[in-house]
Order: sequence, then C-alpha cells, then structure tokens
Amino acid sequence: MSLNTDFRDADRVRALLAAMTPVAGRVAARLGRPLQIMEVCGGHTHAIFRFGLHQLIPDAIEFIHGPGCPVCVLPVAAVDQAVALARQPNVILASFGDPLRVPGSRGSLLQAKAEGAGVRVLYSPYDALALAKAHPRKQVVFFAIGFDTTMPGTAHSILAADRAGIGNLRFLCHHIRLMPTLTGLLEAGEVKLDGFVGPGHVSMVIGSRVYAPIAQQYHKPLVIAGFEPVDFLQALYQLVLQLDQGRCDIENAYARVVAETGNPAALQAIDQAFESGVDGHWRGLGRVPGSGVRIRAPYRHLDATGLLAVAVPVKAADDPAWCHGVLTGRIKPDQCPLFRRGCTPEHPEGALMVSSEGACAAYYQYRPEQDHPEEARRD
Repeated sequence: MSLNTDFRDADRVRALLAAMTPVAGRVAARLGRPLQIMEVCGGHTHAIFRFGLHQLIPDAIEFIHGPGCPVCVLPVAAVDQAVALARQPNVILASFGDPLRVPGSRGSLLQAKAEGAGVRVLYSPYDALALAKAHPRKQVVFFAIGFDTTMPGTAHSILAADRAGIGNLRFLCHHIRLMPTLTGLLEAGEVKLDGFVGPGHVSMVIGSRVYAPIAQQYHKPLVIAGFEPVDFLQALYQLVLQLDQGRCDIENAYARVVAETGNPAALQAIDQAFESGVDGHWRGLGRVPGSGVRIRAPYRHLDATGLLAVAVPVKAADDPAWCHGVLTGRIKPDQCPLFRRGCTPEHPEGALMVSSEGACAAYYQYRPEQDHPEEARRD
C-alpha cells in the first residue's frame, strides 16, 4: 500500500468529491446556510490547505478550525514557569522544539536560551533520562506538553525515572485532555457546529468509543479521520451522509490506525502516572473543567513545580483577544486584524502563529495570496 497510489489517488479524490457535493448541497439547502464542520486537530487544518482541499470541497461546507493544537493552548503562565526554571543556576530545561518560541510574559524559552539559560531540544521525554544521567550535577527538567497523544511518552518516562531512581530529573507537566476540551467547547455554545472531524493521533491513544457523549449528550456526529486527502475526504463524506440522514453517530474512518478501545498499554501508563479530572486553564479557552492532569502522589517527587522559587499560577493567557476567537472557531485567522501585519511567524503575537499546527500558521503558509495579495507581494 502506497501513499501516492492509495491515499493520494486523484481518481479516489474526485469520486469522493462527486459523491459528497450533491449531498452537502442538499443539507445546506435545508439548513439555509453552509454546514459548519469543525476539524478538531491542527494537523487536519494543515492537511486541508497543504493538499488544496479547501479549493475542492463544495461551498456548502464551511470549516471551523478547532483548538486541537497543544502549543496553541499553552498558557502564558506555563511558559513563565519553564522560563523561570531554565534561568535557575545548574538547571537544564529540556523540551520539544515547538514550545520554545511561544511567548510568555517574561519572554520565550528561545529568548532565555539566547541569554544563557540552559535550554535543550529533545525528540522524546525518554531522552531526558539519558540527559540527566549524563549531567549528574545538573537538575534536568522536562517541559511536557500535548494532548493525550504525547501523554503516554511522558507517563512511561516518569515511571522509568522512578524505577531507575534518577534523583536529578523532574517533569513540568502541562498536558491537556481532549474530551473535556471538546465538551467544554460545546457547553460554551460560542459557535454553531453541525459535526466534528475527529483527530487521528489522539484517537489512536484514547480510541473511538470515548467520543460517545458527543453524539449521545450533545447530539453532534463525529467521524475520525486520517491525514491524507482520501482519508480526510472519506471521513468528511461519512459526516455529511450522517447529517443528510438525520443520524448522530461516532464513526471511524481511520480504522487502520484507530481501534475502538484505543491503546490499552498507553492508557494504563497514563492512568498509573497521572491523576485526571484536574481543572485546566488554557490559552484562549480559559478554565476548562477536568481538562488537566497532575502527577500522582507516588511520583510527586518528580514534579518540577516544587523547584520553583516563587509559585507561578497557571491561568488563561494574555494573547490578543482575537486569538480566543480563532481557537474557539468564532473567526478565521485572516479575519484577525493582526494577521500578516503585526503577527507573523517571525514576530508572532500569539501561539497560533508560532506552532507548526496552528491555524494562523497554516493560513500564513498556504494562503498568502488569497488572503492578502498586497501583503504577499511585499513579502
């Protein structure tokens, strides 16, 4: 099986579009407006524009970009915590690359690194164990972020560090759970939604059946999608069919990767290392009940917050007000007055332009001529 011959096949793309277009038009006519479909994952947002799907999908469908980018919802105070730790003597702050440029109230981790702070980029939280062993006289802190997708790696690393008795390693955890975030978005009622294209990577961990409340309690259909053109269009077609038939189900169009029960080993590690149900305060979203996690008591000695000289409370961030509208799907990135003007990837005002999965970064990279032709010419 090949990406080019199966999941990027032009004939399959055309067939799905031909089947989808009249159905979507029929539903939109009944509603008197375009279908409002939220693609939850930032990876899907980038896939839509990278493959030019936004130019092919019928006008009867309008995408609402969701909050499924963990860097984009990282609160300012979480960045401030990481920067404060990195600037402490004899501390090495390790992280994935994405959070380094996210602005906090005291600058970014990249700025702290330029000023001499000990900041390292790692590809895996497991690498933090080796880093701590290689620098026994340093305190190593791993800045752990992400949705349920990256939580198993952090959980296994916490458990491994505890078993190995590594005394100079801590974890600064700001993970976010997807389901409370989605239900919080629906409870807020800030945007009209007809259905969801569900995330592929998160679903690989948590499975498909956990989305049942989306259909049963909130009466919204959801179809899990992969990231190739045929994957995404197949999921979108199934979602449109549900809306046409008046159904409200959870369907999985990414079954080659996502199982109904998810990944049992990953879920077990998460449950062993973390307490769930902690209220989270996220950039652009504010307080989302039950969306956060904390390290369980048996492993609390590995929690880096105890190293902070002064407590830095985690709260909603001070990004421009427009970021909230984009994160919650109320406006498109190009409707923000700062887009491509005061806010660019080189000089971002908010995390949506920093992250490789941010909606603003996707619009900037893939749609410059369409959105602001005069700006694109000057670039």
